[in-house]
Amino acid sequence: MSRDLISSFLFAFLHFFFLIHSKPLAPALYVFGDSLFDSGNNNHLPTFARANYPPYGQNFVQHFTGRFTNGRTLSDFIAELLELPYPPPYLSIHESIMLSGLNYASSACGILPETGSRLGKCLSLGQQIDFFQSTVESKLPSHFKSSKELSNYLAKSIFMLTMGSNDYIQSYFEPTLFSTSQDYDPQTFAQLLIDALSKHLERLYELGARKLIMLEIGPLGCLPHYTRRYELTGKCHEETNQIVSYFNSKLHPMLKNLTSTLRGLVFILAPINSLVYDLIANPSKYGFTDASNPCCTTWANGTSSCIPLLETCPNPNEHIFWDGYHNTETGNSIAASLCFNDPEFCSPISIRELLQI
Repeated sequence: MSRDLISSFLFAFLHFFFLIHSKPLAPALYVFGDSLFDSGNNNHLPTFARANYPPYGQNFVQHFTGRFTNGRTLSDFIAELLELPYPPPYLSIHESIMLSGLNYASSACGILPETGSRLGKCLSLGQQIDFFQSTVESKLPSHFKSSKELSNYLAKSIFMLTMGSNDYIQSYFEPTLFSTSQDYDPQTFAQLLIDALSKHLERLYELGARKLIMLEIGPLGCLPHYTRRYELTGKCHEETNQIVSYFNSKLHPMLKNLTSTLRGLVFILAPINSLVYDLIANPSKYGFTDASNPCCTTWANGTSSCIPLLETCPNPNEHIFWDGYHNTETGNSIAASLCFNDPEFCSPISIRELLQI
């Protein structure tokens, strides 16, 4: 049994042990997003965007659940730090729901409703919030004595969201398939996404969300999908990163504006973009030995998803990247720990500080 697999089983055992013997730091964790957070929703949809086969999940205790990495997602690590169970995928719940949270994330989808459609069915951010609305209005009330008690539960729960990457990967950067890059210059497209995202966040607020963790879009031009497409060795495709930077630069001001107009809303912004840059620039600082190649054998010369059943690199967590688009669980662990504990990493406060509000 590999060292990485032993470590994963040990962490899973400790997580289960602490869940039994400790009180959660928040009542629930609700997760929205794309393949960075998807824990199996796409398994229940007619789509090519799935990770329900090996080698995905090879270091996860339940193996290939639909997570697009070798082990745990960033939201899984946050659940562990909150001493909560991993939020189950919403589409896997058929009867009673878990009061400790749910995961609505869906691979390939984005902020805009049409994003990801070329791969099949996925849940856009709007559809994910529709399902959350159904949860709040139809499934949660029977578990609470009053609407006030339900509101207090939601206000103390943590809401985690990452969206926007696929609006670029699946749309803006595919001019032969979609016209968005001809219809909008990069700044205008970024504003289009920000305006749509703002409206979605207002809906979450209206449904009871008060504590929000939002992730930046990472440096997409550093993904093997692009570095190999443009035949770059040890470098990122900076034109791609520059286009994405317009979205990230508008994200913090939008969130700050929402907090000034929506009473009681508190947000945390995770600077994933700068973190991934640092991982790539200083891999040994974080225990990585490979900062550019995917660990699994992928389709299309390292630019896509893992090929089923083929052998992977011997030590996945020494690689930053798992496949052409996603990192290994080590990067997720680093980001979660920094954002939870370091008041100077996430802005304007850490998750630990958010829990005190």
